[in-house]
Amino acid sequence: MFSNLGMGEILMLVVVGLVILGPERLPGAVNWFFTAMRQVRDYATGATQQLKDEMGGDFDAIREPLQQIQNLRGMTPTAIVTKHLLNGDDTVVREITDQVRSTADSLNLRKVVDGAGASAAASAPLEVPAGPIPTMPRMHKPLPPEERPPFDPDAT
Repeated sequence: MFSNLGMGEILMLVVVGLVILGPERLPGAVNWFFTAMRQVRDYATGATQQLKDEMGGDFDAIREPLQQIQNLRGMTPTAIVTKHLLNGDDTVVREITDQVRSTADSLNLRKVVDGAGASAAASAPLEVPAGPIPTMPRMHKPLPPEERPPFDPDAT
């Protein structure tokens, strides 16, 4: 559930918890949080089990297409080529990727791709032309206050 939290984020949560709750109430708050999470997980498991019991074999019939959709979400072009054309052996794809990276490194393209070469161009000042700044030409004159705008029934 919290697999995307790193140590920095966890440390920041502990520090914020110490500031807001104080050191006396923080252990009780952590205990309450994990107890509530355990209850939510138990309720979800119980609801799933109850749904399985009530639906019987239909539950698996519904779950199978959902599982297939989930498997399709993980299919990247590389995964499709590896699975269908290379029978799951991705060594060819890794070798090609390594060759492209080594070629990019030898041509110093990695710096341009990573943005190191672009920083020198971005640090140069932009030249602004002298004179008035051009504006877009007006296509129509503004309507007088009492005139209604034209109505096109085909456009609405």
